Amino acid sequence: MAERIEQRLEDRIPELEQLERVGLFTPKEIRAVLKKASALEYKIQRRALRKEDFVNYIQYEINLLELIKKRRARIGYSFKKEEIESSIVHRVHSLFKRATGKWKEDVQLWLSHVAFCKQWNAKHQLSKVFSTMLAIHSNKPALWIMAAKWEMETRLSSESARHLFLRALRFHPECPKLYQEYFRMELMNAEKQRKEKKEFEQAKMDLGEFNYSEEILNGELARIIYRDAAQKIKGVEFHLAVLSIAKLFDFTQDLQKEILESLQTEYADDPLTWDYMARRELGLGSLKSTEPTTKQMKVSEMTQREERCCAVFEEAVTAVPTEDMWKCYITFCLERCNRKTNSEELKQKRLERTLSVFSKAHESSLLPESLYKQWLQLLLESNLSEKATEVAEAATKRFSLSAEMWQMRLQVLIQLKNDNVTQCFEEAFKHLKSKGTLPLWTLWVEWSEGTNSKQDTEALYQRSLNATAPAESVTMKEKYLDWAYRNGGYKKVKRVFTSLHENRPLSLDFFRKMIQIEKEQESCKMLHLREYYERALREFGSTESDLWLDYIKEELSHPQGKPENCGSIHWRAVKMLQGDQVEDFISKYTLLQTGHL
Repeated sequence: MAERIEQRLEDRIPELEQLERVGLFTPKEIRAVLKKASALEYKIQRRALRKEDFVNYIQYEINLLELIKKRRARIGYSFKKEEIESSIVHRVHSLFKRATGKWKEDVQLWLSHVAFCKQWNAKHQLSKVFSTMLAIHSNKPALWIMAAKWEMETRLSSESARHLFLRALRFHPECPKLYQEYFRMELMNAEKQRKEKKEFEQAKMDLGEFNYSEEILNGELARIIYRDAAQKIKGVEFHLAVLSIAKLFDFTQDLQKEILESLQTEYADDPLTWDYMARRELGLGSLKSTEPTTKQMKVSEMTQREERCCAVFEEAVTAVPTEDMWKCYITFCLERCNRKTNSEELKQKRLERTLSVFSKAHESSLLPESLYKQWLQLLLESNLSEKATEVAEAATKRFSLSAEMWQMRLQVLIQLKNDNVTQCFEEAFKHLKSKGTLPLWTLWVEWSEGTNSKQDTEALYQRSLNATAPAESVTMKEKYLDWAYRNGGYKKVKRVFTSLHENRPLSLDFFRKMIQIEKEQESCKMLHLREYYERALREFGSTESDLWLDYIKEELSHPQGKPENCGSIHWRAVKMLQGDQVEDFISKYTLLQTGHL
């Protein structure tokens, strides 16, 4: 092993001598590089190899290359790159090759090598890396796409890119992304050839030897790919993705038409097809006149376009009367409604249209639950409070088992200071089971705090403890404790704590809140703190090492504390804590004793 390391260090000497000779590094820096290289070499020649040693070595060499680049820029010396940089780059490639050979499954390692090849323009080397990587990771379409794009965009080889895509599709015959990128590549190739042909024709050059294929120029290869894919990949999303790619090229009118026709024939009942057809109207029929257009003309044209979109959507909700179809229509209306415009007329028209579509969807009983909230928001923003109250009530009738719907309705009533808030809360709890009602109880007690008497609010808190599911009652206990302190002071909160401390389940925060309240009192009693800590430890002593530490700190720092109790608390903690918590506690306790915590 030592001989091999010596040999590798000797191989470095010519490049290091050159670095010193041309003034890029000082003799002292050269010695430091040799020392570091020696240490790194020993690590990667051990019997038990570690990936991080290779990564560190590679990173060191890359940093060295960056430093040389900066030094060259500073002194303006650009010679001897073959003897210096090429030698280091070659070594990095060798390190990567060994690392990826040993840890074949690590995709990130392969990608780091790819990135290095690109940075140093090592095209031949990168082809080899891609080839080996794809042989091992043929199950990852993204890697095939990356390799094909590089062949197409950097090596300008459509033939190699095509070959890679065809191989990839043998492994992944139903991968939409592969077909999309292959489709895009063929269109890019067609566009490139069209430009070349045009330039040659303009220069009046003889095209005989170039032999441009009309089929390729017109995107026929892309059409074949699309037709093949359409047989295997079903769904509107794929058609729309391919169509959006085709639209980027100005010679694909026929191809776009074919995709569109296929979409309308095969997926006539899919809301996404209708959504696309409707939105397409926005881009059609733009002003082509060269005459100056007034603000009013622009507003008028935009209004017409939006009306054409809505005409298609109206046809859609009749042809495909589903929640998803209405959702597409409403989403479009909301998008237009949220667009900025200086025209009050257009703004008003958009708002009226949106509210009208919401109403129609609701009347058809096809408005999705998730959209009621946006409808109510829009009504409240438009000061249509009576309508908002009506809609909120209708929503809870339709979705009477949805806590979210009731919460929404109650928020509307509270915001509008309606007299029926209490009645509505009572109605909500008649319909809902205890699970999932925490947001409603939280809303009720918060509203009651600002509206009702303290007695009424307290009665609500006590009622909520029995009405919520055990896990949710924990939060209500915390809130009750907090409310008692804010509204009745220390004596009141003590009474509430005493009434609840046996009412399981309880949270750690419940006890911590009480400890904090005690510490805020002028006559903070250690006797009380001990009680709270002991009760908390009874519930959480096996999992919360920090709770034991805080207890010990309290005994050490409180004027009435007893430091002699700390040993006993420590012994109990070690006995009660489980798993990693014991080690965590012991290490922190040691720091505490030495004054570092």
